[in-house]
Amino acid sequence: MAPRAGDTAFDRAVVERSFERPVVVLFTSGCVPQCRMFEAALAEEVASADSAVELVGVDVDRSPELAERFRLRMVPAVRAFRDGRAVAGFVGARPRAAVRPFLESLLGPGKAEAIVEQLRAEREWPEVVAALDEGDHERAFELLLERAARGDAARRERVRELMVALFAQLGNEHPLSERYRRRLASLLY
Repeated sequence: MAPRAGDTAFDRAVVERSFERPVVVLFTSGCVPQCRMFEAALAEEVASADSAVELVGVDVDRSPELAERFRLRMVPAVRAFRDGRAVAGFVGARPRAAVRPFLESLLGPGKAEAIVEQLRAEREWPEVVAALDEGDHERAFELLLERAARGDAARRERVRELMVALFAQLGNEHPLSERYRRRLASLLY
């Protein structure tokens, strides 16, 4: 298991590191016996990923602020970070057969990246792809909303799918996600 992260080291050990590779955080408590068994199983699965995923442990008894920050009510709990934000997670010990697919999902492209690559391959919506390549999410959202407003049901669904994936990629609390989620909902519903 990787070094344990306390409150002061969390952002460096997890958030910053997740820009280089996915980081899985295991929140545990010494008071919960199943945490120790699950910690060993998770560590073995992460080790079998050949350093593609990093594992960090957090003892919620020693770092209650982190437990509160992530609204943890039960341990063990797992949160996975990519590109500086939490992207997935689960609560409770899981069998190894369930842990492996969870880790594999962190290694592939995210849903937004997969849709953008499909658009690029099909040479569809090049202005949207260009805006996303430039990191201009606001311009991409505006272009997507224009397409949804002019499109049929299938096009509106494709726009919705991409925008929802982009909201998740940015983080659902990101100001652009919040603003454009409302605009998309008013357009579609």
